[in-house]
Amino acid sequence: MAQIEYKDLLDAGVHFGHLTRKWDPRMAPYIFMEKNGIHIIDLNKTVAALDEAANAIKGIVRSGRKVMFVATKKQAQEIVSEEARRLKMPYVTDRWQGGMLTNFATIRKSLKKMQTLDKMLKDEETVKSIAKRERLTRTRDKEKLERVLGGIADLTRLPAALFVVDVKREHIAVAEAHRLGIPVFAMCDTNSNPEEVDFAIPANDDAYKSISLITLAIGKAIEEGLMERKQDKDDQRVQEEEEAKRSEDLAQAKAEGETQPEATAAVAEDDEQDA
Repeated sequence: MAQIEYKDLLDAGVHFGHLTRKWDPRMAPYIFMEKNGIHIIDLNKTVAALDEAANAIKGIVRSGRKVMFVATKKQAQEIVSEEARRLKMPYVTDRWQGGMLTNFATIRKSLKKMQTLDKMLKDEETVKSIAKRERLTRTRDKEKLERVLGGIADLTRLPAALFVVDVKREHIAVAEAHRLGIPVFAMCDTNSNPEEVDFAIPANDDAYKSISLITLAIGKAIEEGLMERKQDKDDQRVQEEEEAKRSEDLAQAKAEGETQPEATAAVAEDDEQDA
C-alpha cells in the first residue's frame, strides 16, 4: 500500500479529537497532547495502525473473502458507499438492522423478497394486472428494503471482516461481529473504546476529509488484495496448464516407448525370414 504522508493526515484534520471532557481513557496511548480543551491524536500512531490494518485487510481479500463497510453517519455515507460499490464489497450506510450478522438467515429471506418484488415490478404484464394501490404498496416495500439492504444485495454468506467508521455509533454491528468472531477494523476517535475492535485506527471520525482519507486508504488495500488474488489465480491456471502438458508429454513418450520394442521385434522377424 502506498504510504500516506504525515502532511496528508494533517491537511485532512485526522488529528483532531473530541473535547477532553468527552474522552475515553482507553484512548490515552493514541493521544499526543491537549490543546484548547481538545485532544490531539498522535498521527505517528495513526500511520502505524493504518499500515497494520491495511496489510491485514489485504490478506483477507486476497483469500477471496468479503469486507463489509459500515458507516451510517451522514458525513460518511456517500464516500463509504461509493468506495464499497467501486470495489464490489457489501456496505451498510442507511441504518444497521439488528441481526444483520447474527440472524443472517432471516436477512437472506428479506433479500429474496426484495429481489422478487423487483422482478415483479419490472414485469409490465404483472404490473398492469394488479390494482394501483397494491402496486404503490409493493413499490414502497421494495424501496424500503433497498434503502436498508441494497448494499448487501449480492452477499451470499457472512463477510470475513467489517470496516467501521464510528465505533460508538455502530456498536450493535461491532457487538454482532464479536459474537461471530468476525474481525473489526475501525476508525476510533478520542471518545471511542479501541479495545472493542481488532484493528483500531486512531482518527477523527467526524470530519468528511478525515473519513474520506482513511476510507480510501482501506479501499486501496482492498484493491491491492483483489489484484493479488487475480494474479494468484492466473499463476495457478498457468501452472495447471503446464502440468497438464507435462503429463500429456509423458504419456505420449511412454506410448512411443512401448511401441518401439514391437517395431524392433518386427524388423528382427523380417530379417530372419530373409535369411
